[in-house]
Order: sequence, then C-alpha cells, then structure tokens
Amino acid sequence: MQAAANVDALLDFVRRHPRLFVITGAGCSTEVGIPDYRDHNGEWKRPQPVTFQAFMGDEATRRRYWARSLLGWRVMGRAQPGSAHRALAALEAAGRIELLLTQNVDGLHSAAGSQRTLDLHGRIDTVLCMDCGMRAPRTALQHELERRNPGWVALQASAAPDGDADLEGLDFGGFDVPSCAHCGNGLLKPDVVFFGESVPRERVEAARAALARSQAVLVVGSSLMVYSGFRFVQAAADAGLPVAAVNQGRTRADGLLALKLEQDAGTALQALAHAWAQPHASVPAAVAGLVSGR
Repeated sequence: MQAAANVDALLDFVRRHPRLFVITGAGCSTEVGIPDYRDHNGEWKRPQPVTFQAFMGDEATRRRYWARSLLGWRVMGRAQPGSAHRALAALEAAGRIELLLTQNVDGLHSAAGSQRTLDLHGRIDTVLCMDCGMRAPRTALQHELERRNPGWVALQASAAPDGDADLEGLDFGGFDVPSCAHCGNGLLKPDVVFFGESVPRERVEAARAALARSQAVLVVGSSLMVYSGFRFVQAAADAGLPVAAVNQGRTRADGLLALKLEQDAGTALQALAHAWAQPHASVPAAVAGLVSGR
C-alpha cells in the first residue's frame, strides 16, 4: 500500500480513473451528528447492534429497539447532508462516478443530490411490514410511537449509530409498538439489512455490474470490517482494479490499497471536489470528453 501525503495524490488518482466505483461508510456522516460504530483500529466502540434473528424472534427485543429508536430518530430524521455528501454529489455531476455504493442507511447521499446511488443496507427512513410487504415512511411511525407512548417522549438519551439511542436501565415491557396499519397485524421492521440478515441479491448483482463498468474503486469513511462492503474491494482487487481509500484509521482492505489518505472524509473530499471544479486544462482529452459527455 502506498500512503498518500496529501489530497494531490487522490486528485491524481481520480484524474487517471474517470469511472469510479465509490463505497462509503459511517465516516461520511459523523460530521452531521450521526455516530459511527468503530474506533481508529476498526474495533467496536459499543455493543454490537441487534441481530435480525433477535429482532424477529423476541418481542422484548423489538420493544427495546423501537423505544430507543423513538429517541434516536430525533437526530437521524433531522440530519442534513455534510461536506462529504455534497462533494461526492459534485464529483458525480462532473461525470466521475459510475456508482456510489453506500453502506449507510441515512439517505444523505441522495439528499445531497447523488443519483447514481445504491443503498446496500437499505434506508432507515422507511418501515417494512414483514407480513404483507407494505412500506411506509418512518416519520408516520414516529408519530404513532409518540402517540402510544407519551411518557417516553420527554426522555433524553445520547444518539447512537443508525437512528438508535443509548437508553438503558429501563423497563421496556410496557412500550407499545404498533402493528402494520395496512394488514392489521404485521410485524414492522426498519427497511434496513440488520446484522445476520442477507443483502438482497438484486442489490449485490447491480453493484457487481457497476463494478465491472468501473476503472477504479474509491472507499470513503469505511473500515470495511463488514463483509457486505469489503467483498466489492476484494472483487476489484481480483479484477486488477486499483483501490484508494480516504479513512481515519485501519481498514480491512489496507493490504489491497494502492493509495490511502488518513484524513477526515469531508475535508479531503471537499478539497477534491474543489480541485475538480476548476477548468480541466491539465486533464487528458479523453478524460475531458468523458466528463463533458455525461
């Protein structure tokens, strides 16, 4: 792995590879107040998230999840795109991104204007009925949770990753979780891929197809410790595609990287987007043609 001394090396990487497959993680959203899961060494900062099996199989787990989510949604539901999201949207507008594959569930890349986006793990702003398949906005469920549980609304808790909140030491047994309003008794789950749950096959296939059309991979704000994201870096390396990363701390793919910039994602990408917004006098003609033709 070659270490990048500054953003100039990253800019050169983008210039030499006009079609990027971008993988983003929690490091893109920490600046807007959404906590991440892992520390500088890629280790868990907190207990591991609830698993799909526990959520589906235990009513007490579901009550605890939705009680914490009632409070955590205050941060997640109001979050606005930060500099990393806006910079990647600008990079896409310049014709540099084949696909932005995000492991985040906050929807902030789309909110920033990115259109070539695949939400690998789903979206937390949508709720799914596991019985009838109905999807509904998370905001509607929030209103219903608050109506049914007025005593919980005034509680305070610090924000945790993915719309969760650090709420402990309480009896969640009386927390009232509604069933699906459409079918009447369906179990509601956030429309995200929980730990222990498989990513839908069509998303994986769409990502693989985009990777095959790409010339390089750029990882932003992710340790890649979760295999669902790491496998695309592994596939890129197997195919001989160069991989660069902007991440503070260790990644699972460090041994596969051609370039690594250990810097805040927003700071690095903002500088990158600013540089790319300048006239492309120094960009090869073939690259400039791709940019103008998008």
